[in-house]
Amino acid sequence: MIRTQILFPDPLYQRLKEIAEHQDWSLSEVMRKAAEHFITRFPEDPKPREVWRFPILDCGGAFLTDPAQLSPEVDAVHERNAV
Repeated sequence: MIRTQILFPDPLYQRLKEIAEHQDWSLSEVMRKAAEHFITRFPEDPKPREVWRFPILDCGGAFLTDPAQLSPEVDAVHERNAV
């Protein structure tokens, strides 16, 4: 085992001591168990992150329209709204 020194804020240290006393464990044992639990959240061989790409949406059809085809429709709207 390796010996190390760790600094804790007082409230955290006091809570860890309470847990150790309640469980009848040493403070070192509490810290080892906490570290063992913590490392399970991080896989040993993390997959490399994929490059983010814009999502591709399939909306069920082509939406590109020739502006020349829109001109008669736009003209009709203008004529209806002209007073």
